[in-house]
Amino acid sequence: MRLILLGPPGSGKGTQAQRLVHRHGIVQLSTGEMLRAAVAAETPVGLKAKDLMAAGALVPDEIVVGIISDRIDQPDAAKGFILDGFPRTVPQAEALDELLKHKHLKLDAVVELRVNESALLQRVETRAAETRARGEEVRIDDTPEVLIKRLAAYRSQTEPLIHYYSERRKLLTVDGMMTIEEVTREINRILTAIGAVESKASKKTGPAKRSAKARAKTTAKTAAKTTAKSVAGGAKKAARGSAMAVKGRSAVVKKVAKSARKAAKRPARGMKKAAKSAVRKAPKKALKKRARG
Repeated sequence: MRLILLGPPGSGKGTQAQRLVHRHGIVQLSTGEMLRAAVAAETPVGLKAKDLMAAGALVPDEIVVGIISDRIDQPDAAKGFILDGFPRTVPQAEALDELLKHKHLKLDAVVELRVNESALLQRVETRAAETRARGEEVRIDDTPEVLIKRLAAYRSQTEPLIHYYSERRKLLTVDGMMTIEEVTREINRILTAIGAVESKASKKTGPAKRSAKARAKTTAKTAAKTTAKSVAGGAKKAARGSAMAVKGRSAVVKKVAKSARKAAKRPARGMKKAAKSAVRKAPKKALKKRARG
């Protein structure tokens, strides 16, 4: 599963990313952490980034994409990843698309956490007031003034990605103003709906389905064997019956022929007997005629 989480500062992207990491065994890829790791490992891309960072220059997109390319090739990213902090602009999104295409990978979804900016500012103001009330120092990056600047940067640089990924049918929008638990459930629901993750029901029924298929296969084999035996037995019986029928017919034919021969012989014997009788009687008749004369 390969995801991008979009949303303005304070929308809860970091919290939801960590929940997805723990739930699905994927890794969260932060461009800042990846840059620091590449510099520490002194990879070719990391060394280029080190020189630029040391000079106070921005690291160009091609170097960031190169670092991401090296990172997603590592074994722990095989199950998938969530990109955090990248892409921030449309050109970065286009470069990421080319990278994934080159690696024969695809982005499953871009989840946008949509929030109300006024509500975000109210949250920050409330949090800052509570921090001061406890006598603690407010973090420099957690004030309404800083948030206003970050929101303006998000609208100008990153918000166009919503249209970019919507056109490519990758965008899934979640109401980020819900509770943390509700947002988590909704993200998992939509990821299951698009097939990015397997549902619990399918996981439970998976072995049962395989078992049912195995039973059906065994039953089919048994039925086939039984049918084959039955057919073979029937064929043998039929063959024996045919042989007996042939023998029976042969016997009948023999009897008929014998009777015919006997019937043919009877007239011949009668004629022979009549001829012999005539021969014996002829001299006697002649002598009688002479005696009379």
